Amino acid sequence: MKVAVITFPGSNCDDDVVHAVTAVLECDVAKIWHLDSLGERKDLIVLPGGFSYGDYLRSGAMAARSPIMKEVREHVRKGGLLLGICNGFQVLTEAGLLPGVLLANRRPGFICRPCTIRVERTDTPFTGAFTEGQVVNFPIAHSEGRYYLPSSDLDVIESEGRVLFRYCSFSGTTGDEFNPNGAAHHIAGLLSKERNILGLMPHPERTSEAILGCDDGALFWKSIRSWVERR
Repeated sequence: MKVAVITFPGSNCDDDVVHAVTAVLECDVAKIWHLDSLGERKDLIVLPGGFSYGDYLRSGAMAARSPIMKEVREHVRKGGLLLGICNGFQVLTEAGLLPGVLLANRRPGFICRPCTIRVERTDTPFTGAFTEGQVVNFPIAHSEGRYYLPSSDLDVIESEGRVLFRYCSFSGTTGDEFNPNGAAHHIAGLLSKERNILGLMPHPERTSEAILGCDDGALFWKSIRSWVERR
C-alpha cells in the first residue's frame, strides 16, 4: 500500500500522520511538499491538519489552490482514496471536492480535547474494520469545525448515506450537548458521492497507538489497508 501525505506551508500534523500510518500499517509513506509531484501512483493521499498558509483568507482556501491539487483531483478521478483531516477537510470543501463549508465553532475559540464520534456505516474504504454504531475516540483541535450546508443539500447527503461519522456521547447518543462545534446534523466526517473522498474533523492519527491511551485510530488505518488489498 502506497500513501502520500501532502505538506503545505503551515501544516503541523503531517509528521503525526506519517508516524501513525507507518506504525500501524508498516507501509510505504511519502511526505510530499505541495510544490512537488506525487510521483508514482498512490493508494491513499492524506491532506493533514494544521494551519495551511496561516488560514489566510479562509481556512484551507490557499492550500486548495496549490499546484499539487491538480494531481490530487486526477488521483480521485481514477478512483484513488483521498482523506482530509481537520484543516485537510477545510481544504477539500474549499477545493469543491466535498460540499459545504467549515465555519467558526458555535462558541468561538480553539477546541482541543478528546472527542467521541459514532460510525454510521461500515461499507466504505474507511470503516470496514469497525462495527456500525461503534463509538470511537478521535481527538479534535480546531477553531473552525462547524460543518454547514443548506438544509435541502443536507437532506440529499443524508439520503445518499454520505455522513460517515457523527459527534455523540460515550453511549452513542447524538444531540447538541455532545456536539462540540455546532456542526449541522452533528457531522464529524463526510464522504464524497463516489465514497473515495473523506473529510474528517477529528484526528484518528492521535489515537492510533495504545501508548497514547487509546488505539481506536488503528482500526481506521487498517480499514483503508483492507479495502486497498481487496481491490
